[in-house]
Order: sequence, then C-alpha cells, then structure tokens
Amino acid sequence: MLLRKGIVLVIVLVLGFEIQICMSDINRTSFPKGFVFGTASSAFQYEGAVKEDGRGPTVWDTFSHTFGKILDGSNADAAVDQYHRYNQEDIQLMKDMGMDAYRFSISWSRILPNGTGVINQAGVDHYNNLINALLAKGIEPYVTLYHWDLPQALEDKYTGWLNRQIIKDFATFSEICFQKFGDRVKHWITFNEPHTFSTQGYDVGLQAPGRCSIFLHLLCRAGNSATEPYIVAHNVLLSHATVTDIYRKKYKNIQRGSVGLSFDVIWYEPETNSTENIEAAQRAQDFQLGWFLDPLIFGDYPSSMRIRVGRRLPNFSQYEATLLKGSLDFVGINHYTTFYARKQDLVHKLLNDSLGDSDTLSLPFKNGKPIGDKANSIWLYIVPKGLRSLMNYIKQKYGNPPVIITENGMDDPNSPFISIKDALKDDKRIRYHHDYLANLLASIIEDGCNVKGYFVWSLLDNWEWAAGYSSRFGLYFVDYKDKLKRYPKNSVQWFKNFLKPS
Repeated sequence: MLLRKGIVLVIVLVLGFEIQICMSDINRTSFPKGFVFGTASSAFQYEGAVKEDGRGPTVWDTFSHTFGKILDGSNADAAVDQYHRYNQEDIQLMKDMGMDAYRFSISWSRILPNGTGVINQAGVDHYNNLINALLAKGIEPYVTLYHWDLPQALEDKYTGWLNRQIIKDFATFSEICFQKFGDRVKHWITFNEPHTFSTQGYDVGLQAPGRCSIFLHLLCRAGNSATEPYIVAHNVLLSHATVTDIYRKKYKNIQRGSVGLSFDVIWYEPETNSTENIEAAQRAQDFQLGWFLDPLIFGDYPSSMRIRVGRRLPNFSQYEATLLKGSLDFVGINHYTTFYARKQDLVHKLLNDSLGDSDTLSLPFKNGKPIGDKANSIWLYIVPKGLRSLMNYIKQKYGNPPVIITENGMDDPNSPFISIKDALKDDKRIRYHHDYLANLLASIIEDGCNVKGYFVWSLLDNWEWAAGYSSRFGLYFVDYKDKLKRYPKNSVQWFKNFLKPS
C-alpha cells in the first residue's frame, strides 16, 4: 500500500472462517433490524471551496500544492464541489439509493480558521445547513471530527500533533461541534485512521505534513521516523479520551449521542503456518490495530510494543490510563483488503522506524500468486473473507464491542482511454460489495459478531489523497472534464435493489 494507505509492514492472525450462508440473495432484510447502511466521505476530499467563507488553510492544502507529493500533480481546491452541491444534488443521490446515513467530516479550519480563537460563523452555518438537509431527507449524520485536515496555523505554531498543546485545542474544537451540532448529531467519530496519519505523515512522509528520517528522508524537510509516529499516536489517543470525557460529562445525558473512533485495519494472513509466522502475526497486529485499540479497551499499549519500542514509546499516567480505558462507545473499522505476511528481521534493521518495529514483511503475493483479484490501487486486492476474519478477531480479543464498518470499497482507474459509458459498467465493484457484505453477514448471523452498520467508500469519485484524481472509488462517476457532473454507475442500481424495503 504505497499510495492511499502507504507502506504496510504489519500482519495479523487469520482465523480461517468460511462463508456458509447463501450469498446469492442477500439484501437489507438479511441483516438485523436497525442495521445502518450509508456512504462515507471527508471534507478535504469532497468539499472544495478551500478559500471560501473564511476557511483557513490546512496541512493538506500545503502538502498537495508541494511539487511531487501527489501522483497526478492535482490538488483538492475544487475536489468534487460538495460544498455547493450537497443540497441540490448529492443528498438526493443518497436518498434515491435508499441509504440510511451519511458519514462526513467537519473541517476544523472552517470552524476555527487558525485552529483556535474566534469561531467562523460561516463555517458553522454550512454544517448546520448540511445536517438539516440530511435530516430533512431522512438521512442520519455520522460526523468525523478529524479526517487529517489539521489547520496549518497549528502546524506552524507548535508542530501540531507532536505537541501536547494539541490535546487542549482539539478538545476546544470538538466541544464547539458538540454545542453547535450535537442536538441533531448522535454519532460522533473523533478520528479517522490515526494509524495511517501517524505512520504516513510522520514515518515515511508520504502524507501531510510529510515528516520522516528513514530511506525517504530526501523527500522530507524534517522528522524522526523512530519516535514521531509514537508521539503523534499518543497525543491522538489522549485527545480522543479527553473529548469523550467532555462529551459524557456535559452533553451525553442531554444529546443522547455516542462517540467512537475509526481504525484502518488490513487483514493479514501468515504466509505459512510456521510458529514464528503465527507469533509474528499476532505481534504485528499489535502494531496496527492494537497500537490504538488496546489503550482504549485495556488502558495501555500491547506488551509487544512496550518490549520492542522501549523508551521510544510514551507512557500513560494512571489518570490517563483510566481516562483511556472504556472511552469508546463503538469501534469504527475501515477495511479494504488482505495481505500475506511473514517474520522479517531485516525490515527492522533496514528501517529503524515504527513500521519496522514489528519485524514483519507484508505482500499481496505468495510464491508469485496474488492473494486475490486486484482493484486499481497497487495495495487493494479483493479478499472478502478477510472481513469476516477481522470481525471475529475483534470479537474474541476485545470482548465483542459494537462495531461499525465506517469504510469499505474498491477503486477503478481514472483513464483517458476509458469512456464514461464503459466506466459506468462497474461489475467488479458490485461483486466486491456483494461478497464483502455476505462475509459481514456471516460474521453477524453465524459467528455472533456485534456489527451495527456498513458505510461504502464512497458515494462519489473523489480526490484520493496522494493518488489525486487517478483513483475512482465512487458509486457515482464524476466527470472531471465537464463541470463535475455525476453519473450513476451500475453499482448504484445494485444498491437500490439491495436496499429497497421488502
């Protein structure tokens, strides 16, 4: 995963469950009553309008305008213009499909252009209008407070997530959101994929703010790949716990909402069943999901991280550990793909960074054979059973907490040689969602996993971070050459049929 998710050197232990339910006729009614279906997005990838209505610049504005950082040389200044099109167009597209919910993020720099200080009323008005428009169509808002777009002012002032001051400033921003929107928003996600932005932003430098010191150091102006990812992750965890504590003490009894966090989780199968690969698998899983979920469930980092990272891994005080433990109302999971992995000591010796500390190497091939059919992204291989294995892993290790699949999807290429007519024929995407949903259903019905919802990434083709516009994840095709017109792909009709009431 070198573009959207970055370099992956972590693995987990597969449980090997197989589908036993009928996969040919699943639909909405196959799932438990109240199960939520929706689509997902983020402010920076969707909104555009980066200089309108008082919005301040973010680290991703800076990063995307830096030469050589984005694959196709693009930026997200316009994105897919949802800032202007949500009410007249995009919300109706969700409604027409029968979606129950929409996951979107609030841009910190629209609310507080400098990260702190005076509230920008135009930003508050925009999100009030968006939330009200969603509810008017019967679509429930699921709001992410931080989806990577840190105000540039805070990066400039004190290096952002590397400084503990960020905990206070993020809490202030979050509380403003609770005050302004919490009467209608009942589902909050504090962070999207902290593992991704901790490692890709501060270890390998492939995402904003682009800090690193390992073999890619010539591309980075500053950083320490061996320490900074752990510092960032520590401050993120404490920020989440602080915000959850504020919500529970001041808002939950009145607003009746819940607070969770979305984790990026690749499922990794040991390359062989050798003891060393099985042990490495669990150890490496600790460095992916366990790095963040263990403190929130158990109050501390996994012991394997403590042993291998040593003094580079920060410590929690007793107060902080108590604040962390139990601070999740639900576990958000962003899952796309599965890789093979094996023990690899050489990785640690070569990299000397957070990605190498687990002593594993992961690849989508074994003996030259791919693990599954490939999507467009070099990291995305289609392995539906990985989702069922992951749900069972979370059930068994973490006590079967409520889980929401907050992202799942696949991409096609954005090629000038593919006509719009042909691009709309996305049969592979239909099979992808069908098969992943079938495995998810099996984990719920047959295995007893506590899964409450499923969000497709994504409603629209959009700007995909370091991949720019080269990758199309949408159910709707966006014509970047003709005023960002939206066209339904065949997968839209499939979801309409899947979601229609019985």
